[in-house]
Amino acid sequence: MPTITRLNSQDENFASQLQNLLAFETVTDKALVATVDEIIAQVRTKGDAAVLALTQQFDKHPAKTMDELFIGADQLKSAFDALDDEVKTALELSAARIFAFHEYQKESGFRFVDALGNTLGQKVTPLDRVGIYVPGGLASYPSSVLMNAIPAKVAGVGDITMVVPAPNGELNPLVLAAAHLAGVDTVITIGGAQAVAALAYGTDSIQAVDKITGPGNKYVAAAKRAVFGQVGIDMIAGPSEVLVYAEGQANDNADWIAMDLLSQAEHDTVAQAIFVTTSQAQLEAVTQAIDAALARLPKADIACQALLNRGALILVKDRTEAVAVINQVAPEHLELLLDEPELVEKDIRHAGAIFMGRYTPEAIGDYCAGSNHVLPTSGTARFSSPLGVYDFTKKSSLIYCTQAGSQTLAKTADILAIQENLKAHALSARYRHQSKAN
Repeated sequence: MPTITRLNSQDENFASQLQNLLAFETVTDKALVATVDEIIAQVRTKGDAAVLALTQQFDKHPAKTMDELFIGADQLKSAFDALDDEVKTALELSAARIFAFHEYQKESGFRFVDALGNTLGQKVTPLDRVGIYVPGGLASYPSSVLMNAIPAKVAGVGDITMVVPAPNGELNPLVLAAAHLAGVDTVITIGGAQAVAALAYGTDSIQAVDKITGPGNKYVAAAKRAVFGQVGIDMIAGPSEVLVYAEGQANDNADWIAMDLLSQAEHDTVAQAIFVTTSQAQLEAVTQAIDAALARLPKADIACQALLNRGALILVKDRTEAVAVINQVAPEHLELLLDEPELVEKDIRHAGAIFMGRYTPEAIGDYCAGSNHVLPTSGTARFSSPLGVYDFTKKSSLIYCTQAGSQTLAKTADILAIQENLKAHALSARYRHQSKAN
C-alpha cells in the first residue's frame, strides 16, 4: 500500500511543503520539445506522406493509404446502432444533458447607442472549423468526444474534425458512437503530435482548422503549445486532479471519500489526489479506507503510484485554513463533502469544477452532470475556465459613428494621436471632425 504524504497546516514549513507538492511541469523537457518540433516539421513539409508514415510508426496502424485512416459517417452510425440498449440510453442521456447545459452558455452579443448618437456593440461569431483530439485505443473515452464536440456544435461551428489514434488499427466503438451522437463531421484515426500538426497546418486530405481542443499525452500537449498562434488551443492539459474537503462529521463516509480520491488516482501515475480535513480521526479513517479500496481496483498499481508520487492527506485547523489551502491548490476538481457546501463555496475563488454535497461525486461530472469535464489543471484554474461554448466563438467589436456623433470622438482622437506622435492617425481623425455637416 502507498505511503501517502501527510501535511499539517500547523507545521512551521507547511507552506513550502505544499508548494513542493504542487510543483509539476509537463511540456518543457528539451528532448520532448525537440522530438515534437521535428514531427511538426515533417508534417508541414511532407503533408499526408508524413502523417501516414508517423501513424504507421508510432501507432502500428496497418493503413497503407490516407483514405484508410478516415472513418465514414455510415461507420459512425453503425457503431451507435450496435450499442447495447442500456449503454445507448446512458450515452444519449449524457449527450442530452451536455447539450442542455451548454445551451445556457450561448452569447448573442449586444448593441447600444451612446450619448453622442453613435452605435457601439459586440458581435459573436462561431469559428469556421475546429479539431478535437480524443485519446484513442480500446481504453479510450467516449465522454471526451461529447465534452469537446457538443459545445462546438451548440456554438454553431461549421465543421468539426475529430482525430483519435487507433493503435494497431483498434478503436473503441463507443468513441465512434459518441461522434455520431455529437454530430462530428469528420473522424480521422491519427494521433500524437502529427495529428495536432495536421490539424494546425493542413495537408492534401486534412483541412486546417481554426482551433484545437481536447486532452492528450505529453507529446500532444507539447504540440498544442508549439502550434499555438497558427491556431487557437483550449489549454495545455496536465494530469487529472481532485481535492476532497470534509470536516469529520458523523455522517461522513470514509469509503466514499477514499473512492473519490482513487477515481482520479487511477487515471495516471502522475494524477493528483488530495484530501483536506479538520479531523485527525477522519484522516486516519480515510487512510484505512484507501488501503481497503485499492485491493478491489483493477488499476490499483497506477493508483498506488499516483498517491505515492503526488497524493497528500492534509490536516488543517479550521474551515478558514481549508479555504486558503483550496485556493492555493486551485484544483481541477473540488469536492465539498459538507452539510452546507454553499457556506464554503462562496469563498472558493480558484477551482475548475466544484462538486457540492456528499451525493455529488466528481465521477458524475465526468459523464452526465452536463457541465464540461475539460477543466484547467496544474493550478491554471487561477486564470482559466472549463471548456465551453465561448471557446468555439470569437467576438468582434462594432463601432458605427454618425457624422454628427463623430465630431467629439474624432477631435479627441486627433489630440491623443498628436501626443503619441502618430501624425497619420491625427489627420485621419481630423478630416472627420473638421468636415462640414451635410
